Amino acid sequence: MSLDNPSLRPWRDIERRQSRQIMVGDVAVGGNAPISVQSMTNTPTPDIKGTVDQIRRCEEAGVDIIRVSCPDEDSTAALKQIVRASRVPIVADIHFHYKRGIEAAEAGAACLRINPGNIGSEKRVKEVVDAAKSNGCAIRIGVNAGSLEKDLLEKYGEPCPEALVESALDHIKLLQDQDFHEYKVAVKASDLFLAVAAYSQLADVVDCPLHLGITEAGGLIGGTVKSAIGMGNLLWSGIGDTIRVSLSAEPEEEVRVGYEMLKALGLRTRGVRVVSCPSCARQGFDVIRTVQTLEERLQHINTPLSLSVLGCVVNGPGEARETDIGLTGGGNGKHMIFLSGMTDHHVQDDDMIEHIVGLVEKKAAEIEAGTSESMDVKHGK
Repeated sequence: MSLDNPSLRPWRDIERRQSRQIMVGDVAVGGNAPISVQSMTNTPTPDIKGTVDQIRRCEEAGVDIIRVSCPDEDSTAALKQIVRASRVPIVADIHFHYKRGIEAAEAGAACLRINPGNIGSEKRVKEVVDAAKSNGCAIRIGVNAGSLEKDLLEKYGEPCPEALVESALDHIKLLQDQDFHEYKVAVKASDLFLAVAAYSQLADVVDCPLHLGITEAGGLIGGTVKSAIGMGNLLWSGIGDTIRVSLSAEPEEEVRVGYEMLKALGLRTRGVRVVSCPSCARQGFDVIRTVQTLEERLQHINTPLSLSVLGCVVNGPGEARETDIGLTGGGNGKHMIFLSGMTDHHVQDDDMIEHIVGLVEKKAAEIEAGTSESMDVKHGK
């Protein structure tokens, strides 16, 4: 029997911090909502086609929310068409000019990423907040260790958890003074120890949703490891309502890494969870190449299910008993296939990849059909 059901593994339960819930477009953030996965486009925003194409790739990877930079009027002018084309809510990234925030809200952005203290006087903050209220926009306060206010750097001498938290609280007060409460907060740093400490402190003093991230984490491998350690630590502690993995890689890779992180912690289930061995001289087939090919071929599967790919019979049968579908290497190019934990049949080398892909697609269809049937029964159809 597969242990993918969280109710079967109480020793791995994560008790999430209780935050209040806000809406980013049609995506709930905080409360009991699933932890949402975000990314950000890196195309010039006025390049509408290029930006929408990049958003589409992220959507196919499962992104829930995506951020788009709006540094100038050309960008906010393009935003209206981008919002219309996107299937997921758009966050407009605003840094200094308050008018860009107003324009983005009017263009249909679901959320504005701003630091209220960076956009000028209280009057300008009010204008942006009024635009957000009028257009149903949430706001994400984005504190970053690399751009802390000068007075806080003078007060603390360097970026530190207390400085990040104080900055966040100052920005929160500016919104609350305008009776605006549809906000979430990030206190990011490239130093994962600093980020974890800041988020942990902030989580104790606010009830708003928290947007997790280790900023400027690095390339695909280094950034993934760094993000997994920092964000994984927080998520394991129950902290975090929405996440963005910041990588020097294509945005869709950020989405895939985000889901893998949440899947590893049992916080989200999307697509195929692969259990595979690092391979050794006992392997009955090329495990590394097989796993690489299967991961690429199975990206279109969104249904949560598990697949084990083990090179030999030492751990293979044991792992296969815990997954929906299992492949264990045997002798003479003949390998064992397990279905729902039981030995079912054998497959030859030449047919292996296509056979496994077919089994996964069939299992996903069965799960989806069963889910639909259960919903029909629930609603009396």
